[in-house]
Amino acid sequence: MVAVCTVVLLLSTLVLGESTTHSLRVHERRDAAPLGFTHSGAANADHMLSLRIGLVQNNLQGLYDALNDVSDPSSDKYGQHLSREEVEAFVAPTSDSFSAATTWLNKNGLNATAVSPARDWLAVNISVSQANSLLSAEYSLFTHDATSTETIRTLEYSLPTDLQAHIDCVHPTTTFPSVINHSPILESWTRREDTGEVEARDVTPCGSGSPNMVPECLQAMYGIPTTPATQSSNQIAVTGYDGIYAEQADLQSFLTAYRPDVSNTTTYSVISVNNGTDPQWRENAGTEANLDIEYAVGLATNVSAYFVTVGGSFDDALLDAANYLLSMDSPPQVVSTSYGDNENVLSEKLANSICNAYAQLGARGVSILYASGDGGVSGNQASDNCTEFVPVFPASCPYVTTVGATTEQPTEIGASFSGGGFSNYFAQPAYQSAAVASYLSALGSNSSGLFNTTGRAYPDVSAYGTRYDIKSGAVSLIVSGTSCSTPTFAAIVALLNDQLLSAGKSVLGFLNPWLYSTAAGMGALNDVVGGNNLACSGGTTGFYAAQGWDPVTGLGTPNFTLLASAAGL
Repeated sequence: MVAVCTVVLLLSTLVLGESTTHSLRVHERRDAAPLGFTHSGAANADHMLSLRIGLVQNNLQGLYDALNDVSDPSSDKYGQHLSREEVEAFVAPTSDSFSAATTWLNKNGLNATAVSPARDWLAVNISVSQANSLLSAEYSLFTHDATSTETIRTLEYSLPTDLQAHIDCVHPTTTFPSVINHSPILESWTRREDTGEVEARDVTPCGSGSPNMVPECLQAMYGIPTTPATQSSNQIAVTGYDGIYAEQADLQSFLTAYRPDVSNTTTYSVISVNNGTDPQWRENAGTEANLDIEYAVGLATNVSAYFVTVGGSFDDALLDAANYLLSMDSPPQVVSTSYGDNENVLSEKLANSICNAYAQLGARGVSILYASGDGGVSGNQASDNCTEFVPVFPASCPYVTTVGATTEQPTEIGASFSGGGFSNYFAQPAYQSAAVASYLSALGSNSSGLFNTTGRAYPDVSAYGTRYDIKSGAVSLIVSGTSCSTPTFAAIVALLNDQLLSAGKSVLGFLNPWLYSTAAGMGALNDVVGGNNLACSGGTTGFYAAQGWDPVTGLGTPNFTLLASAAGL
């Protein structure tokens, strides 16, 4: 994790909690642990927590306004992305907030470290007993029923009343860790490769029925150019979590088999965040990571590629990865992530903080793309018997571009697993209000009460997402999911950026205001009108794809030629 500066807090003679016990107010709470977690008793008082304290950012509305100015094609500031220093000026806490938080910690005998570029996040190591006293919390042991994974969390915590205006959130508190298996849907696998040889592929021809998907099919479907990119400053990154890493030998096999026009020595650079690993043990390579890298590299021909491997639990790692990218003077212009979790396992304040980090990256000209999830309207739940639709985060963040999935050829339809719906945390942004209103008007009273009609709607776009051929662990696999469609769409954005840079123009940056603009991106997508993502109530309730935007396929799938024209190329 990036540590921009260290704040050494002097120990005082005050005992822990003495200054705050009489003036505390609940800051965040949840009524119960998320579905699937069971309270297992009190936490060990001596267990150490790495506590993150998010300070109130000084001018978020200014950040949002600046992001809109540089991302809206109708703005005279469109494409004039901000510098790192300009963005940090919006989100750095005021000196009063920083002083109030550090003084409070100082009085309680704690040393803190600033762990974000703008010093808006502090970290402190603290025991459970100390945290219970400091935050008037009750940290307990919770067990996830299906996996037996244990975690220590509290259902509520409090802050001194005079700090409520200075501290935005504390983590980990009411956010529960991800226990989801972040992997694409495995369809089948074939025999192990012989040493020095690559298996011949046996696929249904492109454009017929449900073909096995390989780069040449996607290039033909969406008009993706095969000519190499030319701009050395142009970069694409994919992220990896949960200790899952990509394998360079598998990428070499993939390129040999499916991109023979590209040198099979083409590879990617590794960025490790918070001790993220990339040991290159082929037997243990991650299916998710290999899929993402192989299609990012295999489609974005000659664009410099990075694999960002992030250590720690998923909720911590999302924040760590964003802060690392924000610390870079020139972060990759496209970042693709195929991970997510049910929105409701995160506290609303933590979700907002992570989402605001993506707004910062967008203002700096970075396109952040997230998979919409593989559970239809049930989020990432194992069961489809949900009583109400479950949004997925970070897919539900209004400052990312969320990618759903399609299937079938020659006429694409929405894939049944394609995640989509409406956030319960984030309000519907102005850029999509007209498109969403049209869908809701046509929907009428169907599924009434099962989702938040005023929430941020997703996905924004989609791409083919079934039966992708990949190489992983020296084995040929066929996988499906929004994990497939997301790096595909990200690669297209990277190639558009390359052409923009070649023409002396700025990169696309935050995509959504452009994509939803009727004068720009909206007409450059293939509308998908068939398919559904029914998943709740035994697979009988959900959404159907429809003309225009819909919560299965978004605005539609890409047409590279039309997108390039919409970008002014």
